[in-house]
Amino acid sequence: MGLKKYILFSILLIVLVFGYVFSIEAGEYKVTVLDISITLPVAIWVILPLLILFIGSVAHIMFYGFKSYLKYRSITKDEENISESIKSYLLQKSDKTTYKTKAFKDISNILSQINFDVKDNAFTTSNEEINKIVSQIKDIKSGIYVQDKSLKLEPNSSLAHKNLLNRLNSEIDFCLEVIKKPMNYSSDALKLAFLNIVEQKSMTTVKKLYENVSLDKEMAEKLFEKSAKNPEFSLSNEEIIKITKNLDYDKLDYINLAKLFKNSFTPDDLISLFEELSKEVESSVDAYFYILFEFEMIDRIRELLTTYTNDDFPAFRALIQLKDSGKHYSLESLCYKN
Repeated sequence: MGLKKYILFSILLIVLVFGYVFSIEAGEYKVTVLDISITLPVAIWVILPLLILFIGSVAHIMFYGFKSYLKYRSITKDEENISESIKSYLLQKSDKTTYKTKAFKDISNILSQINFDVKDNAFTTSNEEINKIVSQIKDIKSGIYVQDKSLKLEPNSSLAHKNLLNRLNSEIDFCLEVIKKPMNYSSDALKLAFLNIVEQKSMTTVKKLYENVSLDKEMAEKLFEKSAKNPEFSLSNEEIIKITKNLDYDKLDYINLAKLFKNSFTPDDLISLFEELSKEVESSVDAYFYILFEFEMIDRIRELLTTYTNDDFPAFRALIQLKDSGKHYSLESLCYKN
């Protein structure tokens, strides 16, 4: 029975009882309590307990009804909040949602200790916002740059970082912005931006920007390859020497550099570069000998070898001896193979 029906039938019962009692006893009755006397019709005295019971029961029903309403409202609100928490966890954000019911507090506590991830298979739920978020996360993981402003990623999250890398792969102009303000980005973002610029932009643009980043050997290799393909705008000897010295190139690194520049530099320029290097970096001397052998500058090699002990550069000394004995071997056939 609803509250309205209860009130209606209760009032009807009180009226009927009052009418019946009044019809058989219309007199009055006096009640005295602590020198206070109250005189009321007998019918009133009869229905007074009913009235008190009626008011108390209605108050009781309304109190617990309101309490149930608040509980239902809390559950409804927590159901909405749990969806917000799931969105936050999917987007790798810290969840600051508060819950009023114990069950949802426990669920939230469990969710906060789980790493959320999106599987590759189909995902569907009745919550369209979550469906959209999951779809966008899948796009990001597949390498697509998602620029929807409604997708508010945590700036320091791995998901936001992946989306940044996706943008670098899709927008070369953004790569230029990143390299121009390197202090705002991580080393891997700078590396990707630089490699994309080297691949897609002109050598003149690359030369203006490469000093903005700290090069590693892979980045330097791509830069040198770009320089070798553009000899008219290539790096100067001073620039190449500075880069290789900063990266602590070893013997094999310099040999590979010599091979890279062998077909793009003129013999004089290449010899000049490695002669300068050999004077500053001991580990580049092998590459200098390698270049001299490539251009059959045997007398120059003999002259240089006299400045070292007999135990130094045995491979080159052996090659000289083989040539003197009429046997022709290339340096590639003896050593420094990749």
